[in-house]
Amino acid sequence: MEHGLRRWAAARAERSAIPALWLFTDARRMADPLAAVAALPRGAAGVIYRPEGLGAAEQLRLGRALAALCRTRRLALAVAGDGRLAARLGAGTHWREGRRPDLATRRTGLRTGSAHGVPGLVRARRAGLALVFLSPVFATDSHPGAPTLGAVRFAALAGRAGLAVAALGGVGAANVRRLGRRAAAVGAIGALRPA
Repeated sequence: MEHGLRRWAAARAERSAIPALWLFTDARRMADPLAAVAALPRGAAGVIYRPEGLGAAEQLRLGRALAALCRTRRLALAVAGDGRLAARLGAGTHWREGRRPDLATRRTGLRTGSAHGVPGLVRARRAGLALVFLSPVFATDSHPGAPTLGAVRFAALAGRAGLAVAALGGVGAANVRRLGRRAAAVGAIGALRPA
């Protein structure tokens, strides 16, 4: 894990109940998400579990292991796009582009979401999400060649969003400070993989 991200998140953690550092799992880019979760700062981070790319049995097995580890380390956990799995794990939900997962899970934890521009931010605000990840902010291996927002456009969109906005996409120790005060949190894959 990049120490610059850890320091940035620690400074933000004092001002918000929402974790400032989020790991996104990725079956293609992260062979062992459990090792990455174990390296996150205890009690000050969150995990977005993206189960796609795994078979149903593996989704549940890995989900249970992630949920147990997150409970032990006092980390927030949200499941992307699968409300039923979130409910089974006692996790929050992650809404893609402000759209609710297949099952509304009011009894579970934190609700986060993703957005790629103004329409997604509007849907996230209307849905009452606690945090929305706006992406891609910088060039990212997840979407090679995709147009990026950059720090200035990210700050402008986040400032008008009406809810807490996190930066996602190419965020690392080298560029996290460019985000300024508008970034309530950051999410990453590559920058949070264990060394």
